[in-house]
Amino acid sequence: MRAGPAAAPVGPLAPTPGSACGPRSRRAASRLVVRASKDAVAPDDRIPATVITGFLGSGKTTLLNYILTQPHGKRIAVIENEFGEIDIDSELVARKEVLEGSGDSITVLSNGCLCCTVRDDLVAALNNLWRRRDEFDHIVIETTGLANPGPIISSFYMDKTLPERVMLDGVVTVVDAVNIRRHLDKLGKEGNDDAVNEAVEQVAYADRVIINKTDLVDEAAVDELEGRLRAINSLASMTRATRSSVPLDYVLGIGGFDLEKVEDQMAPKASSSHSHSHDHEHGPDCGPDCGHDHSHDHAHAHAHEHGADCGPDCSNPDHDHSHEGAHAHAHAHDHAHEHGADCGPECDNPEHNHSHSHPKLHDDQVSSLSFSVEGEMDLDKLNFTMGALLQARGEDMYRMKGILAIKGLPDRYVFQAVHMLFEGTPERPWRDDEKRVSRMVFIGRELDRETFQEVFSNCLADVDKMPSGRSYEERDKEMAARGAAV
Repeated sequence: MRAGPAAAPVGPLAPTPGSACGPRSRRAASRLVVRASKDAVAPDDRIPATVITGFLGSGKTTLLNYILTQPHGKRIAVIENEFGEIDIDSELVARKEVLEGSGDSITVLSNGCLCCTVRDDLVAALNNLWRRRDEFDHIVIETTGLANPGPIISSFYMDKTLPERVMLDGVVTVVDAVNIRRHLDKLGKEGNDDAVNEAVEQVAYADRVIINKTDLVDEAAVDELEGRLRAINSLASMTRATRSSVPLDYVLGIGGFDLEKVEDQMAPKASSSHSHSHDHEHGPDCGPDCGHDHSHDHAHAHAHEHGADCGPDCSNPDHDHSHEGAHAHAHAHDHAHEHGADCGPECDNPEHNHSHSHPKLHDDQVSSLSFSVEGEMDLDKLNFTMGALLQARGEDMYRMKGILAIKGLPDRYVFQAVHMLFEGTPERPWRDDEKRVSRMVFIGRELDRETFQEVFSNCLADVDKMPSGRSYEERDKEMAARGAAV
């Protein structure tokens, strides 16, 4: 709608009286509660909480045992589910108690950590644990192997008191490099063949992914697996591990839901192992320990210099992406010749020019989509498009992040969302020499790049596809339909 006294726009970006673009909030597609300036923000004294998820046998329990029992000097409260299998050495147990007002038990360890077993209500347990906040600095929450992390994430936004007490730090997903493929390939859930299975959902929600048990799988298979995981979630940082051994800082202090870190989280991710740039010819002796310059992400072959904004989903027409990056590939080749029987994936014949489009090795319903729109957005158009998108496709959207250039707003507007839970705020001012470009990343089900690009390009302030003389009401209806069509 047209902003004015008669009717104000509604939607996740709707402005409110006395603010340039509305206040910041953690609510579903309603008004945002945006801070006026960074100087007005009080120190955030909420307790950070990390959610750790992963299928049974992935190594999640091994990771939790390490967090609880090692002399790392951090005071961590681990919340395990009723069927958790954390095995704590009796010599480390200082005492056992029952959380006040519940049947949940708590084990206090001699290294300063706590282990709380929750039988029913996680939100109630977190609120009860908050009353003991002087005893720990960070909370780690374990989910069951088949758990969808979505409802847990929503709890941090929708509960009446929890958002003011506990801050969601991030979601860490542990995957078993040996068995994860069959979980990812499973169609649907029990009783619903059309649903996205739990393994894919766990990857889609993640801020960090630990690819575990890589010592039991050859490197080419791990490369392929990582490519598939990145196709599902391009925002997540990924690392490879054996026995779930990762630095504790990889699990804590993630800032996955921190609006001030949105730009860093949207940056292209390097391979968790090695990457090969195409500045040299790969010979049969080229491996992970070779001395060649390894610097790209394996996702696709390139005939151009990469900029910082070029990733697997790069749509820059000046870049020559010779094949789609839905799979990982030890060495990307150009194919412009007839293949003989001796030409395979590891072919290093210098006379062969490998540049054809490889077929996808899988067809995951959930994928990552990133794109940019140059120019300033119209707030009304953007508001209706984003609001319609969240209303029509919110359940299909697992994670969203973006930096927006909005006409009339001197600051960059950063946002993130989980399903229909949208949060955003003006960030730093645009620099004079900085090009006004909006960048967005969506992780969701059955996303179409061309449709998203077109819909958000039509939100530009200088684009008006309505015929002359059409009313604002008619334009608004088209905006809503345009968003619903995404």
